[in-house]
Amino acid sequence: MTDLALHLVTDHRVPFARLRDIVDEAVNAGVTVVQLRDKLATGGELYARTLDLADVVAGRCAFVVDDRLDVVLAARDRGARVDGIHLGQSDLPVDAARALLGPTALVGWTANTPEHLAAADAFSPGTLDYLGVGVIRATDTKPDHPRPLGVDGFAELAASTALPCVAIGGIDVGDVAALRDAGAAGVAVVSAVCAADDPGAVVRDLRAAWASAA
Repeated sequence: MTDLALHLVTDHRVPFARLRDIVDEAVNAGVTVVQLRDKLATGGELYARTLDLADVVAGRCAFVVDDRLDVVLAARDRGARVDGIHLGQSDLPVDAARALLGPTALVGWTANTPEHLAAADAFSPGTLDYLGVGVIRATDTKPDHPRPLGVDGFAELAASTALPCVAIGGIDVGDVAALRDAGAAGVAVVSAVCAADDPGAVVRDLRAAWASAA
């Protein structure tokens, strides 16, 4: 069972050489899932970065790629450890991704509305491992984000499904305990870690905040 407590989602605005260091520091400090998200990279660039970050993560936590099943499959064929994929509502259907990746892959899906959660619950058991639910607060890492849910809105959605829900969107250390109390199976952060001078310290603070709500 994958520990979903703390996801680091990468920020394409950070130079990749720096991003490699951030991921390494964050994994050392206790991140449990790294998601490579870069919607501006070409297929070739994303493939190369996937191989690179798979080496950085080196099996110390789960590593998934956002959106691009072709990149995941190509990297796995090359022997890279890529544990799965995170898909959005407009991406390849999650049941098709599950069929191609197999039963042990980690498959997540973005779900922001009651309708999305109802659709998630309609899939066969084992299709989805978790839902990414947000945004919690407005964030400039995803300018086209839906209306912010806040902690209460997240709690309402999370209570409507048996699937683990990972909160995402504008989250900082001060939100973590409240989100865990609201039913989050984990939190996902971008800027809180990627923009930090000391990413490892921020991760340790996030982990401590998560543990404080146990």
